[in-house]
Amino acid sequence: MTTHASAAQIVRELLEGPVTRSALVRWRRKQFLGKDGFGFYFGLFDSFAAARAWLPPNPEFNNEALATEYVEVRTQQVFAYDYPVMWWLERAFRHGARSVLDIGGSVGVHCLAYRRYIEMPPEVTWRVVEVPAIVSIGRKLAAERGVPELFFTDDLEGALSGGAEVWISAGALQYMEDARPGDLLKRSKAMPMHLLLNKLPLYDGDDFVTTQNIGEGCFAPLHVFNRDRLIRSVEALGYTLRDRWLVHERSLYLPGYPERSFPFFSGLYFAAEP
Repeated sequence: MTTHASAAQIVRELLEGPVTRSALVRWRRKQFLGKDGFGFYFGLFDSFAAARAWLPPNPEFNNEALATEYVEVRTQQVFAYDYPVMWWLERAFRHGARSVLDIGGSVGVHCLAYRRYIEMPPEVTWRVVEVPAIVSIGRKLAAERGVPELFFTDDLEGALSGGAEVWISAGALQYMEDARPGDLLKRSKAMPMHLLLNKLPLYDGDDFVTTQNIGEGCFAPLHVFNRDRLIRSVEALGYTLRDRWLVHERSLYLPGYPERSFPFFSGLYFAAEP
């Protein structure tokens, strides 16, 4: 029996043939740049600078309108891909962790949603690094909901220098130009005991840069990482990969480059070696 997913894959493979590929790419380019292109990926670039030069001028993630779904939905419920993170985070708390650095944590979605499902130590501090527009919304939301342990900053380097026992980043590092996990760890004065990475675009091919329509007239460049290379770069710093999981809710289809497309994103949990 042919599933919907496999049928879609068959259609894509037909359209990616030598006769129809150029027409497909032209159509998807137009679609990508329009309102119906939300969530779509397009293009292959040498760098973030090259991707930004191709994209229309826009604020990328520094747009308050992008926070609406996070405030109204994602601060109040969790999704399937959140459960591995919550499981390891709760174990980290049981073993004494009391500080969290959440890189790209939007308006505090992980702290606000996870506290409904797991027990957090009363003395925990949870610091979110975000762009200025989202930091402003997050601070107001934390005050309104009475969560004094939740802090926000737009200073990544300052947050790295402050140190934390747990680092979380879910679907954010790929949009940051200089934020490969191994590089961030090297820039930190005190590396974390626990590293939780979720919703990462990992696959078996070479690293590359593409772009995504992120909604509200905004676009962003992003990295796609070679899975083994990223894992080895973290393990080389004294970490052990303790868990990995598939994020079936995220996939990447790159028109014109079927060999760089893949059906799911990934999650990883690393623990510092004792």
